Formats: sequence, C-alpha cells, structure tokens
Amino acid sequence: LFLPSFQDLFGVSMVVPLMNLHIKSLGASHTVAGIIGSLYGIMQLFSSTFVGCWSDIVGRQYSLLACILLSALGYFLLGASTTVFLFAISRVPVGIFKHTLSISKALLSDLVSERDRPLVMGRFNAASSVGFILGPVVGGYLTELEDGFYQTSFLCASIFLLNAGLVWMLPWSEENTGNREHQQGKKGTDSFSTKANHNLHLKSATNGAMASDGLFQSPWIQVTTVLKRIKGIACSDLWDIFLVRLLMSVAILLYYSNFSLALEERFGLKPLFAGYLMSYSSALGVLAGCLLGPITRLYQHNTYRILLHSSTLTCTLILLYASAQSVWMVILSSTFLAFSTTIGRTCIIDLELTIGGNEASGTLLGVGQSVTSVGRILAPLLSGIAQEFSPCGPPSLGVGLALAAILIMNANKQKYCSHGNVKLKNQ
Repeated sequence: LFLPSFQDLFGVSMVVPLMNLHIKSLGASHTVAGIIGSLYGIMQLFSSTFVGCWSDIVGRQYSLLACILLSALGYFLLGASTTVFLFAISRVPVGIFKHTLSISKALLSDLVSERDRPLVMGRFNAASSVGFILGPVVGGYLTELEDGFYQTSFLCASIFLLNAGLVWMLPWSEENTGNREHQQGKKGTDSFSTKANHNLHLKSATNGAMASDGLFQSPWIQVTTVLKRIKGIACSDLWDIFLVRLLMSVAILLYYSNFSLALEERFGLKPLFAGYLMSYSSALGVLAGCLLGPITRLYQHNTYRILLHSSTLTCTLILLYASAQSVWMVILSSTFLAFSTTIGRTCIIDLELTIGGNEASGTLLGVGQSVTSVGRILAPLLSGIAQEFSPCGPPSLGVGLALAAILIMNANKQKYCSHGNVKLKNQ
C-alpha cells in the first residue's frame, strides 16, 4: 500500500502544477480557470464522505479499484483535452472519485491494531510525501518537451493503471492474509503483536463478508445505507474532533496562503527562496512521518497528548513567524512547523478512528476530508480579508484559530483521554 500511495501523489504532482498554464493556453480566462478549479474543490467536498461510506459497504478492494480506474480515466481525458470544455469534463471523474489515499488509510486502519496505527499512518504519509516532492521536478522536465503536458497527463494515467494492478494483486483473501502473517512472523520483521495479527485475521473475514454482501446490493439500497451512515455520523458526538480539524487546517493554510508574497514584502526575498523553503519543509515532513514510532512510544501511545502538544507547538511557531524580525526566525519556524503539522495530521486521524470506532473508518475519513475541503474553501477568503490589514494578517488569524482548537481539546480532555467508543446512532 505504501508503493501505490507514493506513485499516486507522484503522478498527481506531476500534472497539477502545470494545469493552470495548460488551461490558459487553451484560451480560458482567469475567471474560467478559477471556476473550474472551484468546481473540482466542491466535488471533492461532497463526494469524499459518500465515497468513504461506500467503501465501508462494498469493501475496500472494489471501492479502491473503482476510484483508481475512474481517476485514471480522468487523467486520460485530461491528456486528450484540446478545448476548455474537454478540460472541464476531465475534472469530473477525478473530482468525484480521487479519494484513493483516504480509502487506503481506511484499509490500513482495518489491518493494524489501534496501538500501531499512528506509526503505520505516519509511514504511509511519508511515502506519499516523497512522491509529492519528486513529482513536480519530473513534470517540469517533461513539460519542456513537445506536447509535454499531454505526455505528462498520459504518464499520470498510466501510473494509476499500474496502481490498479498492484491493488488487484494484494492478498485480499483470508487465506492469503493468514499466510502473509505467518511469513512475516517467521522473518521477525513485523512489529505487530500476536493479538494484532489475530485482530487482522478477524477483520479480514468480517470485511470480506461485508464486501460480498454490499457489492451485490442494488444501487438504491447502497445509496440508502450510505445516507443512514452519514446521518449516524452527523448525530454522533464527534463534532468537536471535526471542529478541531477544521480550525487547525485553516490555521495552517493561512500560514502558507501568502507565504511568498509576505516574504517579499517583509524581507525583500524573491519567490525562488520561498519555493526552496517549502521544498525543505516538505522533506522534513517526510522525516517527521518516520519519527512517529519513537514519538508514540515516548508518549506511551497517548494520541490525545501528542495532538495537544503538536497543536500547541504549531500555534507557537505560527506566532513566531508572524512576529519574525529576521529571515532566520522564518527558517526556524518553518523547520519545526514541518514536524508539528505532520504529526498533528496523523494524530487527528487516529483520534477520529479511536473515538468514532473502526466500524465506519471509511465514513469517518471521508467526513474528515470534507472538513479539510471546507477549510480549503474558507482559507483563501479569510486570507484575502486579513491581508487588507497587514502582510502578517493571515498567520496572525491562524494563531487565533489554532488557539481556539487547543481550548476545545482542553475542554473535552476527559472524552479524549478515556478513548471511549462514541458509537454511531445507527449502529
């Protein structure tokens, strides 16, 4: 699963930075390009919850394969787009079904024990981030060739087809899963306990039964089941976790929203320096994902404490950046912010699954993605308003939002620490 996740973001990050240039070369205005980009975000906002819930019903294998293949179709259409209309059409299947990483995370949460989940999720995010670092470099090289954008899009689609093949080859059956556990145990390289292996075996059987039942249900029954599950999430006592995720997402997005412009206005630095600094932060984020294992052991696997401390550190570092008087203070804040944000993202997902229960992990991750999408919609608006007052306005506002998230976590400390299972009302 780590290899498809790396290839997923590697392929996407080759294409995404070039899309604005391509649509403008097709004759689209800035307004049309912005509308198409916004429509993609809106589709992601509404589809992530439905697709995540659908993966709980029909099983991870079929939903993951469907999402990969339909995303590949979208990138093939993008590679064939010679008009603005075709470009817009190509974004529809990707906007609706590009939730491959969320379903992969749900699958990982099914396979590993609760104790090992932050470690595995951190490694998964690290593998994905490496792809995101390398992709733009390869895409920039390919776009220099004749018809470079079209070649890049077709290469991205081919990578998704390769991912579909890799996912199809995964040992999905109960028998194969048991054999894999036995082999890993003999090699002595698996960090999971005997109890975790037993849980994995039981979950595989349960998920296989759910998949075979859900796959052959009529589409109307599947839609009804999806809506019931979403209603259960809406009626459950999880609002504070998703609110914390929203506030922290917007705070971090505000930090990056005018990063290049603020560095130029405050310190006279060129955008190239900002680009190098963001690449440096991304590389540190990969390292942070690999360090989650020692960190969780240091905190005795208390996800709430890790999240609270990482959020407090994030808030402090954004404040340091907003009040920085020199470039070195900016570099210092960016260095440690890469660690705190990476750890915080992993811990909030783990806390969602711990409090909400693994029975609807796809739905929970889908709702979480929708919450993040809301943050991506709100952040540019808030950033624009804040910049009217000062170049330091967006990060200063981010400090206030992060502080509100920390206060919410402190107010609900008892629920987080107890790790109580807030069962969904439809269960």
